[in-house]
Amino acid sequence: STLCRRQKYLDIAINYQKSSDGLHLLVDSTGLKFLGEGEWKRKKHGAEYRRQWRKLHIGIDAKTLQIRAVQLTTNNVSDSQVLGDLLNQIPQDERIDSVYTDGAYDTKQCRQVIADRQAHAVIPPRKNAKPWKDTKMSSLERNELLRTVKRLGRTIGRNGQAIIGEVWLKLRCIASNYWGINSVQENLIAKSMKFMHV
Repeated sequence: STLCRRQKYLDIAINYQKSSDGLHLLVDSTGLKFLGEGEWKRKKHGAEYRRQWRKLHIGIDAKTLQIRAVQLTTNNVSDSQVLGDLLNQIPQDERIDSVYTDGAYDTKQCRQVIADRQAHAVIPPRKNAKPWKDTKMSSLERNELLRTVKRLGRTIGRNGQAIIGEVWLKLRCIASNYWGINSVQENLIAKSMKFMHV
């Protein structure tokens, strides 16, 4: 269509309000189907016949619920590979206090990228996590967290997941009220396409 042909030439900047007291960034990803039927779960666990997906990686300011970073990738790119690109979209002069993610980002690379921005990583260790042997500060913090989770149980680490879930719920409410749509994905697709100049 005409819109599809012209959208790659649109120069659109997403405005945001810079965080004055340190940014608390919530990072997650979701699958976006653009060809075929089925759900993201079916893609991850089952049939792939004539289905094509993209992954939308998104960073949201926990305080204002503004989208601060977005990256659209193919479905074979892992979440942890994109975190550095998302953090690079935040201006270097803006302080990031903490980065909340899920267990998919529990890698040395992700923790180091977060530490390089002098931010605190709030990442629950994976269920099968083992202590890391290197002596970097990010690895030592993660090993201490792993010992604490094993001692106190996994429910102690669910606060971060609840925060991310709460933000997604708020984002859905805002999107449905503001844009008059029921699907946040439709809006995120549109915003990400504008942002990525696809």
